[in-house]
Amino acid sequence: MEYAQWFGITEEGSVVVYSPSGAAPDTLVPPLGRMVCMSSSYVGFLEAIGADTAVVGVSGKAYLGNTRVQASAEEVGYDAALDYEAILRARPDVLLTYSVGAVVPPYLAKLKDLGIRTVILSEHLESHPLARAEYVKLFGALTLRQATADSVFSAVRDRYLSLSVQPPAAGTVLTGAASVQAGGVVAGSQVTTRRKVLINIPYADIWYIPGGDNYMTRLVQDAGGELLGSVPGTLESGTISLEQAYTYAQEADVWLNPGWCRTKEQLRSAHPLFGSFPVLEKPVWNNTLQETPGGGNRFWETGPVHPDWILEDLVHIFSGTPAPMHYFIPVE
Repeated sequence: MEYAQWFGITEEGSVVVYSPSGAAPDTLVPPLGRMVCMSSSYVGFLEAIGADTAVVGVSGKAYLGNTRVQASAEEVGYDAALDYEAILRARPDVLLTYSVGAVVPPYLAKLKDLGIRTVILSEHLESHPLARAEYVKLFGALTLRQATADSVFSAVRDRYLSLSVQPPAAGTVLTGAASVQAGGVVAGSQVTTRRKVLINIPYADIWYIPGGDNYMTRLVQDAGGELLGSVPGTLESGTISLEQAYTYAQEADVWLNPGWCRTKEQLRSAHPLFGSFPVLEKPVWNNTLQETPGGGNRFWETGPVHPDWILEDLVHIFSGTPAPMHYFIPVE
C-alpha cells in the first residue's frame, strides 16, 4: 500500500489485515459477497466502487445516508447489544468491525462460537487521510473490483495532493492533477501564514482536541490551518480546559465542528463562556451539511473514502472563498 499501514493485498488477491496490537494477521480470500459492516465508513467504501449490495447487515442502519443498504440490510445492533439472530439471518461471509484500544470486543468470542467469521479493521487508526482512503482497495479486493478500487483511490489521491497547501512528498507523481488557487491560498504549494483553528466543543464536559498525528489534524494542516491545542506526535485526542479554550478562542481565525450547535445563538446558550469567545465573531463552520434524516452524517460515511472533498471544503473555509461545499455549512 502507498499510505495504509494495517492491511495489504497479496499477488494472488488475498487481503491480509494487520493488528496495531501485534496480534497475528488475518487473511481473507475473496470473493466475499455478503458482509456485515459495523462501521458506516465500510458502507461508504463499498458504495464508492458500486459494491454496496454486498452489505447484508449493518450497525446503526437508521443513521445511514445510503438508502439502498437501509432498504435491504439487517440491523445487527451495537457492541454489547448485538442482535445475533439478525446476524445469522444475514448469512455473512464475514463480519467487519473495529476495536477501540487494545481490548478485543467481547462479542467476538460469541460470534466465533456461532461460526461467524469476524475480522477487526484498523482503518480508524490510520493517521493520514489518504491511508484511510486506501481502504477502498481492501473492499475492492474482497469483492473482485480491484481495478475499480485502484481507479477510485488514484483519483482521490491525485486530487488531494493537488489541493494540499503542503507540497507532496518527493518523487510523488501527480496524474492529471492541477493546482487550484483560492483566495490567496494556492493549493499544491507551501503557505507561510496558517489559519489558527479552534475545534469542537465539550462532550460530557470534556473538550477533546485531536492529537498532532490525528486524521483531522492532518486535514487541517494540509488545508493551510493550525489546530490550536493539538499535541505534536500523538494520535489520540487530548483534552483542554475551558480556560485554555478561551485563550485559544482569542487567537483563532476559524471555529470548526461545534458539536450539535447549528447557529451561533445555540453556541452562546450551550455554555455561558462561549458568548465571550472572540472567535464567535469570526467564521464558524460545522461538518453537518450532509446530515441524514435518521440523525447520521455522511461526513463519517463517505468522508473517509473522499478526503479530497473534505480538504477542498477546508481550503475554501480558510481562504474565505465562497464555493459549493461537500460537508461543511456555516454556523450563523
